[in-house]
Amino acid sequence: MNKLISQMKVLVVDDQPLIVEELCEYLESSGYRCVPCDSRRQAIARFREDAEIALVLCDLHMPEMDGIELVKELQRLAGKRRAFEAIMLTGRADKQDVIKALRAGIADYYQKPINLEELLEGLQRQEAALHERQKDLELGQLNQKLQFLSASIDDLYHDLDKVRSGPQPATDEALGDDVEGAEMPVIFKQLSPRQLDVARLVGKGQTNYQIACELGITENTVKLYVSQVLRLTHMHNRTQLALALSPASASIRQRVSAH
Repeated sequence: MNKLISQMKVLVVDDQPLIVEELCEYLESSGYRCVPCDSRRQAIARFREDAEIALVLCDLHMPEMDGIELVKELQRLAGKRRAFEAIMLTGRADKQDVIKALRAGIADYYQKPINLEELLEGLQRQEAALHERQKDLELGQLNQKLQFLSASIDDLYHDLDKVRSGPQPATDEALGDDVEGAEMPVIFKQLSPRQLDVARLVGKGQTNYQIACELGITENTVKLYVSQVLRLTHMHNRTQLALALSPASASIRQRVSAH
């Protein structure tokens, strides 16, 4: 047998130590690194401390916590940033148990006594599927980073255009007719032209979709701009931002500055 060492570790959980030992011995001879556990507490602790565990073989019926509950707890610990696949082992083929396990996100199940060759093939299939899931996770994270980068580059180009075009009209105009003739809060003067555009439209009560349509950008980019504006202006939410740009606030600032 071609003994290739898998990069993924297998968590093997069963309340019968002899079964755990037999499974680990066979899988390790087939190129897998195993983490043996004979209790749910031990399994949870090992999963939490070892990020290389990505495949789980778990007995369905165990004291304290059954295999389905254990997998759900591991899913909670894993969150959205850590992918793993679970296979259930059961001593009896109860249809309702199988349905419950599959609904919980368990990928496959095998009935005891286990055909080790079939189990190995199933584990290899889940490993291949897991590689694809991990690629999707990595692509999603990369796409998010690219969106942030795109928004930053967009800001840079608008700032360059602003510098090249020379002196600009009063900055208050960038905030629209709602604050025309009123002194704009100093905190907004640090925003880029595109950030001001987004802030102005938020002040008018427009949704992210409406802002995206008006400015010709995506909703995700609008969300990035809104986050940047809130962070730079030290405001907690878009409602607070809209109030700061409302005509009533502008009128108050005018009266205050006149005294």
